[in-house]
Amino acid sequence: MILVTGGTGFIGTHLLNRLTRSGEPVRALVRRKSVSRKLPGGIEIVPGDLTSGEGLAKALAGVDTVIHLAGVTKALATADYYTGNVQATETLLRAMAGTAARLVHVSSLSAAGPSPDGVPLREDAPEHPVTHYGKSKLEAEGLVRRLSPDAIIVRPPVVYGPRDTDVFQLLKSISRGLVVEIAGGERRFSAIYVEDLVEGLIAASRASGCAGRTYYLAHREPLTWTRFNETAAEIMKRRPRVWHVPVAAARAVGTVAELWSKLRGRPGIISREKVREAECMDWTCDPSRAASELGYEARTSIQEGLVRTLAWYKEAGWLKY
Repeated sequence: MILVTGGTGFIGTHLLNRLTRSGEPVRALVRRKSVSRKLPGGIEIVPGDLTSGEGLAKALAGVDTVIHLAGVTKALATADYYTGNVQATETLLRAMAGTAARLVHVSSLSAAGPSPDGVPLREDAPEHPVTHYGKSKLEAEGLVRRLSPDAIIVRPPVVYGPRDTDVFQLLKSISRGLVVEIAGGERRFSAIYVEDLVEGLIAASRASGCAGRTYYLAHREPLTWTRFNETAAEIMKRRPRVWHVPVAAARAVGTVAELWSKLRGRPGIISREKVREAECMDWTCDPSRAASELGYEARTSIQEGLVRTLAWYKEAGWLKY
């Protein structure tokens, strides 16, 4: 039995779909307010809460593998990152104590930080997160290593694909004929198509002899934002105007967007944290350890991944092009 936390999220829904197609017995820990969300047939749903620990004993009964996806990527208050990423992880780890369940903990490249010299980061590079999101993910990793030393930690970079709502905002802007970039030079990043990431999580959950290891799961070829934008524009048959925004202006926009989010009571994709990450010139990682130890490689190119992603957005009515 596999237990998935965060199963109602973007990555989680793809993971549950993949596991059910393979006939795996799967259980999802779901917050009570999300129980009504439609999940694939055959999923056993257990209402629960990773902050209070409600439902965890029932969710963990008979489980041999836990894939921990739940977390906070956007927040109205700094403390929310640490509650959703650190406290929630500690609650899960303490509930798992004494069980034989294997843990695959999904962290983020943000826990390691950007590459300071333009060379893709390897797993043994010193960590230097630049945002509270990254710091909270790194702190959660530390708890995993102390309380569940045999756990496998995976660090995805930018994840895109059908049903994503974050990268979607950029694609929507391109479809409307505008690309906004922070001035100061070309920026590089690693990325992974969501279905490739799901295959990597499953490979990590089944791997032998990899206890206690950390892996970057990413496509081997880094991208530039120019290439990403131009690829998407070509697929949509658009010729967007590129607007380069000075760093100071981008920071001001982040501040205003954050204030607006607080007024609405809902965190948005733009904030001072997100701008701070976007300022960095190189967010790349080296996935060769996953290839050599897990026998795993992300195979979907950016062209193929964006074709699939944009087709889904178009069919779902999210985009018109």
